[in-house]
Amino acid sequence: MPSSEFLPIVICLFSAITVATVNVIVKRGGDILTGRMIVSVVMALTVVPFVPFFPMPPPSALPLIAVSMVSHWMYQFCLVRAMHRGDLSLVYPVMRGLGPLATAIFGTFLLSEHLAPLQSIGLFCASFSILFFALPTAATIEGRRLDRTALVWAALTAVGVGLYAVNDTRAARAMPHPMTFIIILFLIDWVGVTLVFLWQRRGQYMKTLRPQLRPGIWGGIAGSLSYGAAIFAYTMTDAAMVTALRETSVVFAAVMAAVFLKESFGARRIVAASVLATGLVLMQAGAV
Repeated sequence: MPSSEFLPIVICLFSAITVATVNVIVKRGGDILTGRMIVSVVMALTVVPFVPFFPMPPPSALPLIAVSMVSHWMYQFCLVRAMHRGDLSLVYPVMRGLGPLATAIFGTFLLSEHLAPLQSIGLFCASFSILFFALPTAATIEGRRLDRTALVWAALTAVGVGLYAVNDTRAARAMPHPMTFIIILFLIDWVGVTLVFLWQRRGQYMKTLRPQLRPGIWGGIAGSLSYGAAIFAYTMTDAAMVTALRETSVVFAAVMAAVFLKESFGARRIVAASVLATGLVLMQAGAV
């Protein structure tokens, strides 16, 4: 049984593996918007059985929930655009790798969380190492213009990661139980992406839903486990630490993309993954 000191690390690594799985499943399905919508709906369905067993949020927390929802909807919109425009192994490292930096910046002002000097070094080391993933490879050299557009959306997604991480931390800590926020979040989160789906895919719902349904269901189950675990971790330690540890998903997603999507990985990304791991170790060492 992991000690209380290492329990958040175990939870975050579990969350990293499952969130990488979700994004590979959605990307592999082809239609990112439809896949993401199914994932969100399934995530909502997974928490319905738990509703009677956990307290409702206090009225004072409703504004925090509202801000979190807007942050999640912004993140989802930018995520869909980024994954439509670029390879998963290109955009995913950028949007997840820069997420910890955004979280640390927002956390300083909104949560009054301050990293120790060694943690800050580790954070910058880990985050900027991810940019090596984004340089064009032989597989993407012909689509540089498209790649630049994808990178803009990926960077905006990183801002969304920082916003929802900090706002979810505030909301989860204000709840009588972390599961209360998980239930409320999942029950509302699907609305934004579903409305976009209904607008963008009108007239062809069944055509787009049918091939995405099975992978979307599996992705939704993995997504519930992933972000549910992350919310529990937010209540245990600094938001920036949780986000940084969770972003080891960059490595898992790049490996999965190479194996299942036949996207290029390459020696440079192996080096970047090693630097990322070093930065995360420094963050954890600085917390001791």
